[in-house]
Amino acid sequence: MKTVALVNMKGGVAKTTLATNLANSLARRHSKRILLIDTDPQFNATQCVFSPSEYVKRRSEGAHTILNVFNDAAHTIVSPVEGAVVAPAVKLEDIVPWKSIKGFDIIPGDLELYRLDMGAGQGREQRLKRFLEKIKADTKYDFVLIDTPPTPSPWMMSALLASDAYLVPVKPEPLSTVGIDLLRGVVNRCSENHGHDISCLGVVLTSVDARTLVFDEAKAFLDQNAAWKGKRFAAHMPHRTKIARNQGRQVMILGSDLEDAKLALTKITNEFLERIKNV
Repeated sequence: MKTVALVNMKGGVAKTTLATNLANSLARRHSKRILLIDTDPQFNATQCVFSPSEYVKRRSEGAHTILNVFNDAAHTIVSPVEGAVVAPAVKLEDIVPWKSIKGFDIIPGDLELYRLDMGAGQGREQRLKRFLEKIKADTKYDFVLIDTPPTPSPWMMSALLASDAYLVPVKPEPLSTVGIDLLRGVVNRCSENHGHDISCLGVVLTSVDARTLVFDEAKAFLDQNAAWKGKRFAAHMPHRTKIARNQGRQVMILGSDLEDAKLALTKITNEFLERIKNV
């Protein structure tokens, strides 16, 4: 089992789009057993997979979320129906991922993460890693993909500590390329402070208009920068407003009529599988 965190210091780079569709493509096209973990308190990846009504229904039935992974003590959940409810901590080995019709399992996000104390000394930043160690013992999944928030946070750190490698989605624009250099500093500090070696699987350019100068400049930056040389995926995700619109309707790229996006996703998935062999 290999674990890959999708990370970027900047929002709006199609990170969640790549995470959910890569999971779907690996499962549907390559019959891989995939677990997607949503560590972003805004839980956008979860919303790409489940409708609001289905999410609420499963939560009301007691289904586990990422909150159960990070929380090691009884906590209060605020319900619009029942008010404040005290929920006991769940043992890591008892946490059950949700099944989805997209072909992969998911540990969904949870807005209640905002209420959780992730300060220094809590030790909770290691709980995701320990959870995945228990899953790995069962050899249930081929790959775990972790969608992370677009800011330095305990949840991003937890994802990096739990991962064998990280994948960087980035838009071809100046602010995004500056952001990935800042990201490299965060990853290096994670490795040095925690003694955790993590590989860079690569950089995927997203929301690309191949006719633009900024696309050529972004490729040149990655190919000539010593830190990122050789990391750029050959394939890139095209810019399509319909892709984002599909995500809001829980429609994956492979189930859409976006032929160029399907081809791009297929190529990215194939390259992912080739690169992960060396991790």
